[in-house]
Amino acid sequence: MLDRKFVRENLGAVKEMLKSRRMTIDISEFENLDAERRRLLGRQESLRYLQNQTSSKIAELKQNKQDASELLKQMKIVSTDIKTIDPELSVVEEKLDAFLLNIPNMLHESVPKGGSEEENVVIRTFGEQPIFDFAPKDHVDLGADLGILDMERAAKISGARFPLMIGYGALLERALINFMLDLHTIEHGYTEVLPPFMVNSQAMTGTGQLPKFAEDLFHIDGRDLWLIPTAEVPVTNIYAREILNESQLSMKMCAYTPCFRSEAGSYGKDTRGLIRVHQFSKVELVKLARPEDSYDELESLTRDAEEVLKRLNLHYRVVALCGADVGFSAAKCYDLEVWLPGQGKYREISSCSNFEDYQARRAGIRFKSKEGKGTRLVHTLNGSGLAVGRTLVAVLENCQQKDGSIRIPDALRPYMRGMDHIIPITM
Repeated sequence: MLDRKFVRENLGAVKEMLKSRRMTIDISEFENLDAERRRLLGRQESLRYLQNQTSSKIAELKQNKQDASELLKQMKIVSTDIKTIDPELSVVEEKLDAFLLNIPNMLHESVPKGGSEEENVVIRTFGEQPIFDFAPKDHVDLGADLGILDMERAAKISGARFPLMIGYGALLERALINFMLDLHTIEHGYTEVLPPFMVNSQAMTGTGQLPKFAEDLFHIDGRDLWLIPTAEVPVTNIYAREILNESQLSMKMCAYTPCFRSEAGSYGKDTRGLIRVHQFSKVELVKLARPEDSYDELESLTRDAEEVLKRLNLHYRVVALCGADVGFSAAKCYDLEVWLPGQGKYREISSCSNFEDYQARRAGIRFKSKEGKGTRLVHTLNGSGLAVGRTLVAVLENCQQKDGSIRIPDALRPYMRGMDHIIPITM
């Protein structure tokens, strides 16, 4: 979340940020709460000063064997007044924190202006859109013809928006996961972690999912546990409420996890296939960096995610999100959008973000400088490296052949038992 002092001293900039994000929040509530907090703190400080002064006078009177009864009465009144202020101050503090938890991050100065995704800016592209001498199918039809994807039986088991991968489909998903993990750990220098798939409310709050996006999450009834929407949550929180040494930064971690999202705000959107489902696999990249390095680290993280698409020879573009499209907790964000010929459009396959110190302040992640002069908040970054289900969709649609088979990209063949094609079968 944003620092109270920063918000107090930069109200105009905060209001401009909300305008850029197309968000309506009454900042006067913060001003009123902050003014009340400072009034109570001032009153508390004055009473404690009076308490200290009175205590000194009482001690002096007692030392001289003089009557201190009147001052003792005053002391009792002052003590009562202080005790009265404490709960009032706690209530105001809680309201202030609750308000700040619902204020998004400030936007980096390089973020493009714009009110919708149509105003995002294409930074670069890789490859060309494939050309087919037949009408390309989408992944749902391809998966059904190949006998590797069955959405109907998945619905029988779990309801709508759950996938069921079968045979070579399951193998292809596992191959993509292992390929991504090997690339990022062996070649890009990330440390692999396998975190819990359920986290508590404190962890969700630390990365910004709570309280703002509670309706998009799956909660375990009767327990303070939530199914993770992304590995960003548990991996970033590994070092919550800890102080790192500067020599540990930048820290690079990657993790495969299943991800769970209720998609509460997406009714009617992408109901067909694997694009928007309640459960999907993802390999996530997470960095903890020094503030001075974080934007260089964002560029390198984005390139690391891009490398997956390059190795698979998939056409994609890198897009800088405009102010209204940047995620709630992010200061700047790039999306990688892969071309899907079965749909005839680009679709997001990774979102790479720098959160600066927004998440670190919520989660309490600090580092001690080499000189040992106090502590500072780290900057946190993450990005999908990649969303596995959407990558599988891209492989199926871009690598489909006229005979209905799927050509396996060279980079995946060692993970696919040496197979070069997935051939249609009869179920």
